[in-house]
Amino acid sequence: MPMSSELFNVQEYMTRSMERVIEDAIRASQENPKEGAFLENFAASGRLAAEKRRMAALEGELIPPFLIASITSTCNLRCAGCYSRFFQAGRDRSAVSQLSDEEWTAVFDEAEELGIGFILLAGGEPLLRMGVIEAAGMRPNILFPIFTNGVFMNEKYFGLFERHRNLFPVLSVDGGRRQTDARRGEGMYVRLVENMNELFRRKLFYGVSVMVTAKNLREVTCDKFIDSLRARGCKSVIYVEFIPVDESCGDLSLKEDERETLEYELFRLRETYPDLIFVSFPGDEKRLGGCIAAGRGLFHISSHGAAEPCPFSPYSDVNVKETSIREALKSRLFRMLNQNGLLRDEHEGGCVLHQRKHFVEAVLNYEGE
Repeated sequence: MPMSSELFNVQEYMTRSMERVIEDAIRASQENPKEGAFLENFAASGRLAAEKRRMAALEGELIPPFLIASITSTCNLRCAGCYSRFFQAGRDRSAVSQLSDEEWTAVFDEAEELGIGFILLAGGEPLLRMGVIEAAGMRPNILFPIFTNGVFMNEKYFGLFERHRNLFPVLSVDGGRRQTDARRGEGMYVRLVENMNELFRRKLFYGVSVMVTAKNLREVTCDKFIDSLRARGCKSVIYVEFIPVDESCGDLSLKEDERETLEYELFRLRETYPDLIFVSFPGDEKRLGGCIAAGRGLFHISSHGAAEPCPFSPYSDVNVKETSIREALKSRLFRMLNQNGLLRDEHEGGCVLHQRKHFVEAVLNYEGE
């Protein structure tokens, strides 16, 4: 079936956004020739990948630029409100095994062949999978942001990041010492600062991921917080809006006026700090015509191989252990979510698929075509 013009426009928007991020990254690395040279080469690879996706689109095939890969479900921390731990707790871990290093390597190889240019490595704690990280480093045409709590960053990892510039560490922080330690555990803020200082000393490009809640919104968008990151060499700030997977922590989610505040502050920060990259997720979905999950802009592969719409919507009818990524993107679940309009629905912010999970379950269990 030919791809609709609406979906193609989303692809074009995502491709332009990727190119802008890379251009911003090149500007942010002006004082680091080695980093700049890698990014210039990656920009060329990105244009090739975009052309692959464009050609696939002309054939009616939807290939997103982004893949989120949860390479492990294991984590050493118990962060408040962690969606990964919440969803994993509901799975029968004895029934399925996590993808091996070789299986993840095959995923990366096919992703590159298809034109997927960004693979975000998540978990659990991804640095627990050294073999997978090493395999990622051997694919310079793909940029791998690695979302990590930083506990396992050591000399071996610092050396790996120096040798393979496509590995981009993203440290998870929740504000200053009080906010970060309250969510992640005593002493975590100091450890993160030590990692930032070491990455800065080695002139390595890195970013931070900030889970934005009603409690830390003002702190994590203020100049004092950004200045502290910038002084330690941070080049990118990724804001992830808190999704309340558990009713007990619903008070942390942003209200509509707080989302408007976040949107305003993002605009202000981009104007104030042109040498930093600011990304927001889910971000302004209205500009994208709705949710970008289920292959419209991204999709998720779980630690045991399930191809899912996104990390906040852990539903799947296909596993990459049994099929290719190309076929997984054509799964009935993905196809029906793209065709029935749910992804483009108006909603109260955050993740529409998580908010409408009962509808997604109905789509998954629907027996007709």
